[in-house]
Amino acid sequence: MITNLNAGEGEIIWRSDDRPINAPNTERFAEFVRGRGIPLEEGYRALWEWSVSEPDSFWAEFIDFAGIQLGGVAGPVRNGVAMPNTRWFPGRTLNFAQHLLEGREGVALVAVAEGEEPREVTFTDLRGQVGALAARLRALGVEPGDRVVAVLPNVPAAVVALLATVSIGAIWSVCSPEFGPGAITSRFNQLQPKVVIAAPGYRLAGEDRDRSAETAEVIATLPSVEHVIWVTGHATAVTPAALAVSSSFWDDVVREPAAPVYESVDFSHPLWVLFSSGTTGIPKGIVHGHGGALLEEMKLLLFGGDVQPGDRFFSVASTSWVVWNTLISAIGVGAVAVLADGNPTYPSLDRVWEVVAQTGTAVLGVGASFVHACAKTNLEPSRQHDLSALRTVQVTGSPLSVDGFRWIYQHVGDVWLASMSGGTDIVGCFVGGAVTEPVRVGYIQVPALGVCVESWDTEGAPTQGKGELVVTAPMPSMPLYLWGDEDGSRYRASYFDTYPGVWRHGDFIEIGDRGIRILGRSDSTLNRNGIRLGSADIYAVVESLPEIAEAMVIGAEIGDEGYYMPLFVRLQEGVRESDARAAVVAAIRNQLSARYLPDEFVVMRGIPHTRTGKKLEVPVKRLIQGCELSEVVEIGSVDDPDVLREYAAFAAQKQSGLARR
Repeated sequence: MITNLNAGEGEIIWRSDDRPINAPNTERFAEFVRGRGIPLEEGYRALWEWSVSEPDSFWAEFIDFAGIQLGGVAGPVRNGVAMPNTRWFPGRTLNFAQHLLEGREGVALVAVAEGEEPREVTFTDLRGQVGALAARLRALGVEPGDRVVAVLPNVPAAVVALLATVSIGAIWSVCSPEFGPGAITSRFNQLQPKVVIAAPGYRLAGEDRDRSAETAEVIATLPSVEHVIWVTGHATAVTPAALAVSSSFWDDVVREPAAPVYESVDFSHPLWVLFSSGTTGIPKGIVHGHGGALLEEMKLLLFGGDVQPGDRFFSVASTSWVVWNTLISAIGVGAVAVLADGNPTYPSLDRVWEVVAQTGTAVLGVGASFVHACAKTNLEPSRQHDLSALRTVQVTGSPLSVDGFRWIYQHVGDVWLASMSGGTDIVGCFVGGAVTEPVRVGYIQVPALGVCVESWDTEGAPTQGKGELVVTAPMPSMPLYLWGDEDGSRYRASYFDTYPGVWRHGDFIEIGDRGIRILGRSDSTLNRNGIRLGSADIYAVVESLPEIAEAMVIGAEIGDEGYYMPLFVRLQEGVRESDARAAVVAAIRNQLSARYLPDEFVVMRGIPHTRTGKKLEVPVKRLIQGCELSEVVEIGSVDDPDVLREYAAFAAQKQSGLARR
C-alpha cells in the first residue's frame, strides 16, 4: 500500500499489504526450505544471508523449488574451482527449452503488433512450431554446438526460433532488425553461423521498413551460412532479396506441427551468445550455459518480480536486449509473455499503458528512461486505462530518479515498484526488489538472492559508502567464456583484472541502511578534486527540471592534469537556452555542490544512446579525449547515428583548446 505520495528521497513510499492474496514467492521458498530441515529465520535479510553463506544448499534447494529437472549423475553442486572457472552441477544434464515448454498448457504468448488486437499463442501451437522448426534445422545438418542466428523483431517467430535452436543443443544469437548491417555483421561474423533466420523487413512507427537489401548484405559477409529462413508475416509490404545460398519461407517450415525432441545437454553446455553494446570496441560475445541461464532467469522472475502462474508479464524490450530473454523465460514459471512488436511508444508513450490494459498485464518491465519521459508529460495512466490487473512495475536500464519513483505512485497506482540493476554479462540482476520489503524513494531495495554483492573502494576494501560494484563469490549465470577468447584473457581483463579473483562489474554503487543506489558506470564516474560522483547524481537533479528533456554529463581527463566536464542537454520544446542554463546552475548549487557545476553547458539536438537505451557516456568521453568516431563505437548500434556524429564534430572543435588547459 502507498504510505506517502510525496515521500522524499530515502523515505518509504510503499509497503506490501499485511495479508496478500498470494504468499510472496520468497516466503513460499523460505517455508519450502524449512520443510527440508534447514533452520531459517524470518525475513528477506535472513534468506539472503543463508543464500550467500550456504550457496550449494541454496542453489540445490532452488532447483527443486523451481521444478527444474536434472538428468545425469548426482554429485557436488560446484566443481570446487575459483572464479572465473567455476562450473556448476558437473555431470548433470537438462535442456533450457524443455523446461519452458513441457508440462504446460493454455496460453503461452500474447502478441501485440502495432495497430492490431492482441493475438494469443497457446503452448500447443508453440510446441508444434518449435518441433517443426527443430526438425527442419536438423535436416539442414544443424547439430549441438552449431550456431543459428536471427535478425528478428519481437514477434512469436523469434520465440519459436530461440526455443527450436536450443532444443537441439545448437547455440542461439539474435539481433534486432533496426541494427545497421555493420553492427550485425560484427557480431555474427564472430560466430560463423550455419543458418540465418531473418525478417526482410519490419513494421515500426506505422510504416513497413524494407531491410531486404541490408539483410542480403549481411548474409553475403557470412561465408559459413548454408541456409536462410525468411520470416515475412509481420511486414507484408516487404519481400526477401535474392541470395546466393538456399532459402525457404517460415510458413512452409512450420506448417506441419511436430512434437519437439530435446537434446539432453550438459548443465554448462553453451545456450546462447549475447553481445555487449559495442561501445568500447568489438562487441563481446557473452556465452551462457543452459543451466546457469535457466537458474538465473527463474530466480529473477520468481523472486525479483514475484511472478505468479497465470500472470501476464509484459517487458518493453527489443530482441537485442537481455531483458527480452527474461521476457521469454516467463513461460518457465507459468506466466504468459506479452510481446509488443514495433515501436512501444508509437504513436505516443501511452501505447505501453494501452497494452498493459489490453492484455491484463500483472507485471510490467520498463526502462528508467521511459518512466522519466512519462513524468514530463500529462499522462495519467491510472485514470486513462484500466490497470486493475497491474501489480508490479520493474524498472531497469539506468538509475530511476526520485521524480520517477513518485510519478509511478502518483500516476500509475498502488503497485510494487521494483528497481533493479544487473547486466547482459550475468543475464540477470545483482540487486533488485523484494516484495516483502518497503520501497524507499530513489533506492533499490535489496541484493538479489545468491549474489555476494559488495561496494569496494579503490584499495580493494569493502565500504559502506560509494565504490565499485563487486561480486565476491561465483554465480551460476556468470559467463562460461567470451566467444573467440581462446586463452580467457579478454574475459579476465573484462571482469577480474582489477581485483584478482573478484568480479568487478564496472558500476559505481552505494550500499547503505536505506538501500542501494547505482550511480552510473564507474568508467564514466565524475572525479573533481579527488571526489567521486556518479553521473546518476547529476541526472537526478538536472533531468527533474521542467526545462530539460534529457541530459548527459562527461568527465574527461585531458593530458596529465586537465579535466573537462561538459553537460550536454536536450531542451524541452520552446525553452530558451539562457533560462535552462540558469535553472541547471541553481539546481546543482542547491542540491549538490558548486564543485559539480559543468565547465560548459552544451545544448544539443539529442542525447545519443545504444539501441537498448543506454546513454553513450564513455564513447563521447573518448571522442573528447581525441579518439575517432570509428574507434569508440559501432555506428550501427546507436539509436541515432547523426546525433552522435554531431558530438564527434563538437569534440573535434574542442580538442585543440582542451589540450592547452
